[in-house]
Amino acid sequence: MKKSLGYTLVALASFALGACDSNSPDPTAGTAELSVIHASPDAPAVDIDLNGRAFAQNIDFKQNIPNQLVVSGAVTLAVKGVLPGNARPTVIGPANLNLAEGTRTAVLAVNSVANIEPLIVTRDPSPVAAGSVRLQVVHAAPDAPRVSVFVTAPNAALSGTAPTGTFSFKEVLGPVSVPGGDYQIRVTPAGAPQTVVFDSGTVNLAAGGDLLVTAVENTTTGSSPITLLVTTSTGNTLNILDRQTPANLRVVHASPDAPAVDVIANNNFAQPLVPGLAFPAATGFVSVPPGTYNVKVTPAGNPGVIAIDANPAFDAGREYTVMAVGRLASIEPLVLQDDRRRVSTQAKVRIIHGSPSAGAVDIYVVAPGGSIQSATPAFANVAFKANTGYVSLAAGRYDVIVTPTGSKTAAIGPATVTVANGGIYSVAARDAVGGGTPLSIISLDDAL
Repeated sequence: MKKSLGYTLVALASFALGACDSNSPDPTAGTAELSVIHASPDAPAVDIDLNGRAFAQNIDFKQNIPNQLVVSGAVTLAVKGVLPGNARPTVIGPANLNLAEGTRTAVLAVNSVANIEPLIVTRDPSPVAAGSVRLQVVHAAPDAPRVSVFVTAPNAALSGTAPTGTFSFKEVLGPVSVPGGDYQIRVTPAGAPQTVVFDSGTVNLAAGGDLLVTAVENTTTGSSPITLLVTTSTGNTLNILDRQTPANLRVVHASPDAPAVDVIANNNFAQPLVPGLAFPAATGFVSVPPGTYNVKVTPAGNPGVIAIDANPAFDAGREYTVMAVGRLASIEPLVLQDDRRRVSTQAKVRIIHGSPSAGAVDIYVVAPGGSIQSATPAFANVAFKANTGYVSLAAGRYDVIVTPTGSKTAAIGPATVTVANGGIYSVAARDAVGGGTPLSIISLDDAL
């Protein structure tokens, strides 16, 4: 289980799961329904082939292909990993399926990428009974133990309450039908109802919903080992987080002529969220309750001078980098959303333009010692405060070279970086201390 420094409540009380769900019409003669869900926590995006032809492309973790009508009978399904350099190795199959006419089947890609495999879930294609919601629950978290699932009235005591079901990885509960209404979903280790490892808080299961609930590994924030991925028969996908899921936050001082600073949350000057952060340093990630914060940045130990006064919002389960950028006279916060899910087959790298002196730039990523004279920039005309987003790279060593837009003269670099599969990195261009040249970089390990 992950460790958390904070807590929060995921506000789902007014969110109706399945409220817009309508049951699919009966499949036409000679067809069956097929859906696919990516539930492998450390796998890359995938392409899916059906009978040797493209069925879906670039489906990432916790994404799905909703029910599709396909010709019934014997079919083959293959899953291909999307790797750097546009490689597409087959990681599952081709698997042989027999889809009987009128049936509904979900195929889940489960387990860690080293052991990825298909999990076939047979769904009920019949209409949901009036006033009811139908649930089917899949244990797809490879690192989670055998667990019990309790679907109860909100705030019902678990002591003396029989679980809705108990199951292990790759097992399926249901389908079961319950009246539409408000419920609380809690998960405990099998036989230990006093140890709640996941608590949804109050959720509304709207009558008429036909829901596939997949417990997947938690790759975001908080201490719970799982999150719940809810898929409706129409393909809508909802994520339910543990009610105490925090936001994660780190701060980077990227203003070249600003002194060391204190970062103050909600006017708590007595206890700065970040004390004495100097250029070009960065904090590690800390957990905070989600919500909108008043954030002030002051010179360290001098709360009477406020350089930044902003009100950023931080969502549960999200992770953020907040950079103080620009020169002191125009300093401002730059809020970036991070993606810290590790992908075992590749590194994820993001480049941020944080240099107020550089102007728009071209960014080259080449082999160590490689020339850029005839090369096309990996990212062209990147403006101050812009970033590349996370891009996938094969493990290895690279030279990062930054030039003024349209120029082949390096303003930064070559800066040699080494990246590993499963690694997550951010590189920010910066000014020298005091501003101006020589330009340099701030290297950040996003996985820490």
